[in-house]
Amino acid sequence: MANAITNIFRVAELRARLVYTLVLLAVYRLGIFINTPGVDRVAMNAFMATQRKQGGLLNLFNLFSGGALDQMSIFGLGIMPYVSSSIIFQLLAVVVPSLERLQKEGAAGRQKINQYTRYGTIGLSIVQGIGIARFLHSLGRSTGGSQQTGIEQVVVPASVNLVWFTAMTVVTLTAGTAFIMWLGERITESGIGNGISLIIFAGIVARIPPAGATLVEAVGAETLSAGAVVGLLAFMVFIIGAVVYIERGMRRIPVQYAKRVSGRQMFAGQATYFPLKVNASGVIPPIFAGALLSFPSTLANWVPGMSGIQRALQANVWIYNGLFVGLIIFFAYFYTSLTFRADDVADNIKKQGGYIPGIRPGRQTADFIERVLNRLTFGGAVYLAAICVVPSVIAGVLSIPFYFGGTALLIVVGVALDTVQQIEQHLITRNYEGFAGPRGPRIRGRIRNDGSSVPA
Repeated sequence: MANAITNIFRVAELRARLVYTLVLLAVYRLGIFINTPGVDRVAMNAFMATQRKQGGLLNLFNLFSGGALDQMSIFGLGIMPYVSSSIIFQLLAVVVPSLERLQKEGAAGRQKINQYTRYGTIGLSIVQGIGIARFLHSLGRSTGGSQQTGIEQVVVPASVNLVWFTAMTVVTLTAGTAFIMWLGERITESGIGNGISLIIFAGIVARIPPAGATLVEAVGAETLSAGAVVGLLAFMVFIIGAVVYIERGMRRIPVQYAKRVSGRQMFAGQATYFPLKVNASGVIPPIFAGALLSFPSTLANWVPGMSGIQRALQANVWIYNGLFVGLIIFFAYFYTSLTFRADDVADNIKKQGGYIPGIRPGRQTADFIERVLNRLTFGGAVYLAAICVVPSVIAGVLSIPFYFGGTALLIVVGVALDTVQQIEQHLITRNYEGFAGPRGPRIRGRIRNDGSSVPA
């Protein structure tokens, strides 16, 4: 391990890529502390403090934005509009024939879809910016705002014109999201790892030091015992190990290719395998489930019918966790069925002259792959539900004074695996040892269901 870390700095290109990545991530973190014009940072901090106690959709956004909403930063929207736009176009490619054709055209088609994704990001940023501007302007107003939000300070002073503030906020937040998107693309192109994933990773990891400080203060104030802290750390290590083990897990379906003749040459048949991930849907199910369950608490102040649902969810944690688990399992099947087509995989295997031993090519191959995928999806869904629910339950039992959720843990561990894998590939390409030594196993990142590695 020590030799591998030393070798990183011996390779000039790898060293330059690492420095470039760290500099751009530092620029992103600096931008977090530049607040949007017209917003009172102290009042915004007070509002977010009340939201952390109540829960809601804002906490989920604040987590992925690295705390940018605490002071209503110019990066307040974070990279989530880009992630949402990517998911939307990924789902549309399944049902819109023109996008499906673009997706099958290789690099040129993917470049065109990426361009549409950028346009969608700007559109979503404008819509969300308008909503945030009007919401911020209403916080703490005399028209019952303090009763609804739990704060007395006015976030946007009365001297600020609503139209001017809305326009300025939309322009600022949209430009901030576009800049983050540009940073992510530059990291992907000239740095190490997937830039968008690393930006989310940096935002989540930046919340660890404040959480650690809060934990130390709780031990010092004797509101949390040292034994509970040791147990929490041991549990976190166990959860991280479980995430690493299952994220690397896959079912290998053997595929046999027959002999083929090309010109005067005959190529012998070969045996390979088609990998299917245990967790094919990634972190999408818990994000969708958390967002859906956060709507009642977010909309309770404006939609009268939502207040009853909010009280029911807050009164009984078992109801909330039960719904959370059910939604995770549903979205795991739903997202996997949309993004993975067993018929297309079976057709591609048949066109290349391959077959699964004991299974007839064509329809029977598709049915076999679908059956295996359904079993894997159930296991992956149960794993996602356990990783997302168990840490929250443990945190509640131990009275942990900060948010400790499994969704962020899944993202951090997954991105770290992919990034380390890419660094190791650079080292091995230049005849250096990997992180596990000359005879050790190679670090394998997350695998897509098409057999390729997830971009790091």
